[in-house]
Parts: sequence; C-alpha cells; structure tokens
Amino acid sequence: MQTTFTAQQLADPLTARSNEILRTCVHCGFCTATCPTYKVLGDELDSPRGRIYLIKDMLENSRVPDPKTVQHIDRCLSCLSCMTTCPSGVHYMHLVDHAREYIEAHYRRPLSDRLLRWLLAKILPYPGRFRLALRGAKLARPLRRLMPDPRLRAMLDMAPQDIAPPSLNDRPQVFPAQGARRKRVALLVGCAQRALNTDINDATVRLLRRHGCEVVIPKGLGCCGALTHHMGRTGESHAMAAANIRALAAEIDGAGLDAVVINTSGCGTTVKDYGHMFAGDPLEADAARVAKLARDITEVMADLGLTDATHAAPLRVGYHAACSLQHGQGIKATPKELLTDAGFTVLEPKDSHICCGSAGTYNLMQPAISAELKARKVATLEATRPQVIAAGNIGCMMQIGSGTGVPVVHTAELLDWATGGPRPRALQGVKIPQQG
Repeated sequence: MQTTFTAQQLADPLTARSNEILRTCVHCGFCTATCPTYKVLGDELDSPRGRIYLIKDMLENSRVPDPKTVQHIDRCLSCLSCMTTCPSGVHYMHLVDHAREYIEAHYRRPLSDRLLRWLLAKILPYPGRFRLALRGAKLARPLRRLMPDPRLRAMLDMAPQDIAPPSLNDRPQVFPAQGARRKRVALLVGCAQRALNTDINDATVRLLRRHGCEVVIPKGLGCCGALTHHMGRTGESHAMAAANIRALAAEIDGAGLDAVVINTSGCGTTVKDYGHMFAGDPLEADAARVAKLARDITEVMADLGLTDATHAAPLRVGYHAACSLQHGQGIKATPKELLTDAGFTVLEPKDSHICCGSAGTYNLMQPAISAELKARKVATLEATRPQVIAAGNIGCMMQIGSGTGVPVVHTAELLDWATGGPRPRALQGVKIPQQG
C-alpha cells in the first residue's frame, strides 16, 4: 500500500511504525475471511482491510476522526485473527492501537460514551473497586429491565453469582518450591481476575510449586495496562505497565527470574509487547527484559513437563482457544497437548479461530455484536458434547460461562487437578456422567 506521510509526520515514532505497517498491506483481503465482525456485520469497513483504509486516511491527513471512522474502529475486537491469516505479515495490532490512541486524543465522544469509558478505566483495573462494583451490580440486577442503555445491562450481567473473598495468595510474598528448585518465577496476579475468579491464581501457584518452581509475587504488581491500552488511554496504561516493569526489573536484578508467568492470555499479549510500548522511553531496556521473560503458564508447564498427571477424571474437555493466546502470542498446540498429557480427551470446536466476543471491555461496550459471537462460540463448543470447557483467559471464561450450563474452568485448574491438586471448584457438586 502506498502512503504519503510527510517527513514531519514520520518524525513521530508511532506514525513511522504505522507507515511501515501500512506499506506491508497488499489489499489481498484474506483477512476478511477470518474477521469476526465482518462475519457478523458483512460490512467491508468492519473488516481489517476496511479499517486499514480508514486508519490510513485519518492518520495521513491528520484529520479529526469522524463518527463513522470511530464507530468502525470501536467495533474491532482486536482479536488479531487477521494477523494469523495475513500472508504479508501486516502487524495490525500496533496499527489499531495507534488509531485508538489517536482517536482518544482528537475525538470528543458523546457524554454517555465518555462516562462509560471513564467508569471502566477507573474500576476494572483495580481489584478492590471492581469487587465493590460487582457487589453493587448483583444488588441492582433486579432493575436490569429498567436500564435504558444495553451497555449498562451488560455490566449488570457481568457480576457472578458468587463473589469470592480476596485470595491471600495474591499478596506480595514468596512461595518456596516443593522439592528441588528448578526455576524461580514471578506470577503476574492480574487485576480483574483477582475479583472475578480467585481459583485461577491459587491453582497456578500450586501447579508451579509442585513442579519445582519458587513463585514470587513481587510488591508493586498490578494491572498490566491492557484494558486501558486498548481503549486508547495511553497515559493510564503506561503508568500501570511502568509500575509492573519496575517491580519485575527489581526481582530480575535481585534474586533473578527465569520467567514472568502469566495466566491471563490477554495480559500476556500486552506484557510481551512492552518493548514496543516503551520504545524511546527511559524504561525501554527494562521493558524489553520483562517482555523477553514473559511466558504463558502453558509455555512454562510444557518446558517443565507434567509429573504424575494421573489424579483427574478422564473428562471430555472442550478447549476454547483464546484469541490473545492463539493469535496474539501464537500459542496453539501447547495447551491441548498438556491437557492430553494430563489424561483428558481434548475436543476442538468448529471455527476455533473465531473470537467468543469477550475481548477485554468489548462485551461491555459492544454488547449486541458480543452476544452474537458468544452464541456462535457456545453452540460450537456444546456441539462437541464436552463435560467441561477449558480456556486460558478470564474474559473468555466469563463470556462463555454466561451462555452455557457446561462448567468452564481455566486450563491451569485442570492441570493442577491432574497433578495432585483439588478438583476445580466449578466442578464441585456437579455430577459429571461418565462417557461410554
């Protein structure tokens, strides 16, 4: 694709990067075949190729974004399926992130949009605030039908039936390895996950310790910045990311780290991109060190190898491949191989490359499209007749779980159970019929 950015425009590193990306696009249209919003809406401007044209026009002309452009960019899930499909290697993630930052800086949204986005940015990344909001949403749920905005109804629907108290394991501390120490790792405990499902971090700590890892929860860890980063709120997202980078760099320079373990794949995609996010910043070197050590929990477990994986029932597991894991990080076979090694029968649904519609805050800001994608994903998963559904991202778990009666658990919970941990709480009290 030809571009006509001026030398003055290209002096901006973000614009220079976007120019590189735009020039790799050859208009082939392969991306339209795997784009979830194009499948649902059928509009070329709701495909990656269409959005690329809109972004190019907006950035090249340094123009104030118009409502039409903003609408189509907002409808993008950032699922990154297009990056897996693209034969030319177009790095759509960096391009759409730049577009969102540009829109945030130059476009004045309607008041309702500004208030909603402010609310999400000030609540979701903070576990304490989020926990209080979830309790409030539970109390307000009987008034759901009176809510005029479907986005507010979606927020009420997000609250789980049971809100667990904070886990003591999420506090800054060091968990010694069981047996000989093989690795020293830091665990990114996350933000929303700590309020929505405390079992995931608990299971991850047990699993890592059992396999010879000393697990560190460094002081100062918080939200990775992904939620606000994908809303274009760069100042807030970078402040959160910087706090994590400093905390983790201190551990690297202190007792050392073999990996930064992440069990929420949406966070993992962002942390692995810290080097790009902080290019030219004084924290660039430390950001790159952290990004280089970032590993999804399944990557770490594949390296360690499962030991004595004989304790779980041999269930039929419908595996949901989170977009941020398969497209954002390129991790596709590893989780399925680990589950198979743990004695489970792994079932992969049709169109497993298509997003479930969660996508960070997308299900709250674009509830209609999100609901359509959820229905499609649940139907394909249930068609495999699973006894349990496994995923590697809390957002996907909440999204799918709200549309099915099949228990939904994190992959790490099943691996923990298989290697000697407790049966996942989501499966407690659930009679799972044996398959004949």
